[in-house]
Amino acid sequence: MARFRTVAAVGLALAVTSASTALAQGSLFTTVPVELSNFVLVSAPIGNGERSQLNIYEQRTTKRPCFAVGAGVPAVVDPLLSTFDFTGICNRYIDGNGYSLRIGGDDLGTRYRLSVVNTGRDIELLATPTRNSSQPTMLVARAGGAASGFIQLKLEPGWTLMRRAYGKKSLGHLYVYRDSAPVESAPAASSSPSPAPVQTEQIESAPAESAQSPSY
Repeated sequence: MARFRTVAAVGLALAVTSASTALAQGSLFTTVPVELSNFVLVSAPIGNGERSQLNIYEQRTTKRPCFAVGAGVPAVVDPLLSTFDFTGICNRYIDGNGYSLRIGGDDLGTRYRLSVVNTGRDIELLATPTRNSSQPTMLVARAGGAASGFIQLKLEPGWTLMRRAYGKKSLGHLYVYRDSAPVESAPAASSSPSPAPVQTEQIESAPAESAQSPSY
């Protein structure tokens, strides 16, 4: 009987630990700041360019430029890293394996997807819920106008990039991050007729690259 109680107690302790770990998944990893000037967020065309996805390019060393950002708004980005072996010089984050959403201590990578949407008037980076449609969609970044090709996305106020860390070790995964959830504002009242809606397209992330992607 004593042995049975001991085994049961151990099993209960393991179950509680597992449950606590699952509930606190966001706290398994911490965040460390990055030098934001070394990064650029890009609306990158897929296939024939009718769809786009988020790419993030990082300049790791000064050996040679990884990207060039044009003047004006929206700004065209030249992904120079695609023309040479950028191992050790640049990092390229192209999908959910390389980046995810985080707000404060809550890692939202399994509950939100980062999608590039062309509204016809602008290019927007949206964080959209994947499990609970009642959760809000958040505007994370925008281009500042309509354009095609590789276009810079500028983070909205309150958003930044952070690097994932485990203990004292910095990892290769990036967070699109803010300290707290944005406050939803009520739509402004207007006496003029509402404009016709512009059809938008929500983009899924492309498959991860098999080579030259950072390790996580």
